Amino acid sequence: MAKAATKPRAPKEAPRSASVDPADVARFNALGEEWWDLWGPMRALHKLNPTRVEYVRDILVDEICAKPQENTDKPLAGLRLLDIGCGAGILSEPLAALGAEMTSVDPAPMNIEVAKAHAAKSGLAIDYRAMTAEELAATGAQYDAVLIMEVVEHVADRPAFIATAASLVRPGGFLFAATLNRTLKSYALAIVGAEYILRWVKPGTHNWEQFVTPQELATDFRAAGLEIFDRTGVVYHPIFDEWRRSEDCSINYMMAAQKPD
Repeated sequence: MAKAATKPRAPKEAPRSASVDPADVARFNALGEEWWDLWGPMRALHKLNPTRVEYVRDILVDEICAKPQENTDKPLAGLRLLDIGCGAGILSEPLAALGAEMTSVDPAPMNIEVAKAHAAKSGLAIDYRAMTAEELAATGAQYDAVLIMEVVEHVADRPAFIATAASLVRPGGFLFAATLNRTLKSYALAIVGAEYILRWVKPGTHNWEQFVTPQELATDFRAAGLEIFDRTGVVYHPIFDEWRRSEDCSINYMMAAQKPD
């Protein structure tokens, strides 16, 4: 007797949580291999990435590493870092290459599959997991530093998300964030300019109303029991085609906070 045809399995849905915006998860989940296309929809993030890596590296080396590493190519050796909302690993990979022990999570399953495949090609050992920050926090895990870079403007409940991220930081460790300020200038440049004129990112990638002022982010950090350590703006220099740290926080900025011992 012939067996009845089996119904194809539906793809695994992204985990749900109070801090996950399903629409944004679906949008980034659909990028697939385009994450690593240097001229694709993530090209602006690839350009920004060296500045993000430099910021995280400099603070961790100065504040956590008790002495300079013998191997200067691996200044983050011995540090356990968590990248929340890691996408396909654009930030995780260079930090792992600097010696960090990386755990990287994202609620979009396809992002994690692409990240694993790319890390394997790059010869990097990164612990990628398709899960939410809340699921990881429930395990009691803690890290020397937690990264929420280009994430807070995409979550459904920012204060709850930051509280969860802070719970994953060990005493004395750091929480790093990078995001977009909610100003008229950021609307003109990050939405109208970057999405509709320059086409750096796909239209609809960002919602200006979800952009976060430095004051709001600092308030959320303090409410989560963290102490603000540093803040810096990030600006684009078209002549050099690169991003640099700046005192100007009117569009892009990064912030670091420390959990008291």
